[in-house]
Amino acid sequence: MIDRKQYTQEFKLEAIQMYENSERPASEIERKLGITSGLLSRWKQQFDKVSKKEEAFPGNGKMMDTDARIRQLERENLLLRQDKDILKKVLEMFSKDGK
Repeated sequence: MIDRKQYTQEFKLEAIQMYENSERPASEIERKLGITSGLLSRWKQQFDKVSKKEEAFPGNGKMMDTDARIRQLERENLLLRQDKDILKKVLEMFSKDGK
């Protein structure tokens, strides 16, 4: 399975700006930036649909700090639960052997 690369809002806006300020074709800019063919045109269409730059491309790219922290805590919580379950089983085994 191929992981899809996610680009930040800033990268997309800079790519669009590069395209608009250049007389080069979109395909050449896409090759230069190392992005998939047709992606720049799609980003441009999405950008043209919204009125403010900040509203373009919501939810793509980097996670917000709070989202990343929540994910980290969820992983940590899962590991601690697994450790707790293992320790319970070990305690049960030792308590049965002692009787």
